[in-house]
Amino acid sequence: MNVKESTRGKMTGPKVLAIAVTSFGVILAANLSLAVGAIRTFPGLEVQNSYVASQGFNDRLAEQLALGWDVRVEVEGGYLRVIFTDEGGAPVDVASMQATLGRATHVRDDQTPDFRYARGVFTAPVTLEPGNWNLRLVAFAPDGTQFQQRISFWLRG
Repeated sequence: MNVKESTRGKMTGPKVLAIAVTSFGVILAANLSLAVGAIRTFPGLEVQNSYVASQGFNDRLAEQLALGWDVRVEVEGGYLRVIFTDEGGAPVDVASMQATLGRATHVRDDQTPDFRYARGVFTAPVTLEPGNWNLRLVAFAPDGTQFQQRISFWLRG
């Protein structure tokens, strides 16, 4: 029997090294691909300075809650409707609203719908693919109180 035949089924140093290098290589490749994907789809900062943004948060939240507004989103027939109601379900008077519609994971699909307002309902034509969407809106009451909300919704295909 020659030497090569006797080591064929045995675990040797070079085999262990090959297994270890391959295993770590696979793990490293997976981590790098996930990191690159995360960096490419990162939409950016929400605020420049989180400490400054946090100052007065509780006061702004109390003012917004005092409005008593409830907001819901409907997508039907190629139209996006943002419906503002009070605690009793009646439409509320909204002075103005700006909104950005997009995906949660990237800004590639972000759009600013052209809303028309009538009796508590903002309506805009949209073309949306199925999936998870976010509507980030800032509205103002007639007295100037700011109402800010992010509404997530799922659109089935």
